Amino acid sequence: MSVLRQTSRAFLQLRGCTSCCNSLRRQSTLRILGQDHVRDGWTNVPESVVRLTERKLHLEADHPLGILRSHIEAQMPSHLYAYYNLLPAVVSVRQNFDSLGFPSDHVGRSKSDTYYVDAHHVLRTHTSAHQVDLFRECDKPGFLVAADVYRRDEIDRSHYPVFHQMEGARRWRVPRDVGLLVREIEKEVEGMAKLEMVVEDDNPPFHPDRNPIQRDHNRDLAVAVAKHLKRTLEHIAVGIFGAAKDAKHQAARAAGLTPTRDEPLRVRWIEAYFPFTSPSWELEVLWEGEWLELCGCGVTTHEVMTRAGRSDEIAWAFGLGLERLAMVLFGVPDIRLFWSLDKRFLSQFSAGKVSHFKPFSKYPPNIQDVSFWVPADTKTGVAFQENDLMEVVRDEGGDLVETVKLVDKFEQPAKNRESRCYRITYRSMERSLSNEEIGKLQDRIRQRLAAELGVELR
Repeated sequence: MSVLRQTSRAFLQLRGCTSCCNSLRRQSTLRILGQDHVRDGWTNVPESVVRLTERKLHLEADHPLGILRSHIEAQMPSHLYAYYNLLPAVVSVRQNFDSLGFPSDHVGRSKSDTYYVDAHHVLRTHTSAHQVDLFRECDKPGFLVAADVYRRDEIDRSHYPVFHQMEGARRWRVPRDVGLLVREIEKEVEGMAKLEMVVEDDNPPFHPDRNPIQRDHNRDLAVAVAKHLKRTLEHIAVGIFGAAKDAKHQAARAAGLTPTRDEPLRVRWIEAYFPFTSPSWELEVLWEGEWLELCGCGVTTHEVMTRAGRSDEIAWAFGLGLERLAMVLFGVPDIRLFWSLDKRFLSQFSAGKVSHFKPFSKYPPNIQDVSFWVPADTKTGVAFQENDLMEVVRDEGGDLVETVKLVDKFEQPAKNRESRCYRITYRSMERSLSNEEIGKLQDRIRQRLAAELGVELR
């Protein structure tokens, strides 16, 4: 019996040791989409964000984001453009920043703005992280990427740690006789369907100071490429907002009303700056009396094409955010709703149709304030960053947090410190929240702010 007990005791100890080792392994690694990544001093991805990497809302055919993705793909013919919808969310720092020419001190590289998996990898902050690789690998003249992207940001009804972008690009090999390619591109532009729209484009194709043509590009060719880019995006705008107008007319008829007379769609081109295009623009659309930014775009830099091994080619690229458009076109008032599993939300949408969201029960808010002193030198040795506070609140409160706003701030020069008060609005989209539940949640947030950000609670 003593031998049996000793054997059993040894087995239990071994099992306990194995369990302990597994626990330590989980603490030292970060598992994202089935891949383990070793944590280091740069790792700042919370489990709440890791869980969101699995949803892939843009692939759900009956979801507003999936519907919008399909509308855009329909404007980009598959014989010219390859579609990429399943690219991995974890990319290298080189892919996300270096390959696109982001300066080493760019704010986007900071831990307060970006989710770092480790010192050398991040959760992509934009679909452009794949641009160089796809220019190098894609066999078709163009490509279209749809993907989830991640940023540490403020908390309100239009910001979420995960959102979705679409990136499009088109390239041409430049022959010795540049004029041949210029005429080829101009012919393709002329062959595009005529659009009933009003286009405001008062700016010249480029400006030597504000929006320069690249020194490696032929002027006539850059102008032709820019014209092709703009006409392509104008077609996308007509496709998206035409579907939205049809939905409005159907809703009016269903309500027994006569649809209002349509005015031609109005768009305007605004000069812009992006590190990886020049010249660059933003396209805005006039919708229901307000100008809405549709996308940013431009002629791809020669440096990007060289990194892709295509220094003898010229290209354009654009990128747009799906949530921003979907909130307007589908009438969704809160970005958290896109992540809801509530059938009252999901059942309102179906593939191929743009339909207006019908609100269901709205539960009351629970409002709490948190105040603290921010010393010049915090206990953590790092200057206070508002996005770090947002991350603590979001990690603890999840989708129960509707907004976080700075409502009061003043300095105390004698003690070289600053007081801040943030108002947290809690509201569930599915149930009422009790004071007891929110009180416990607020206490956890206060404790983490003091422990992790080195602030002095008031």
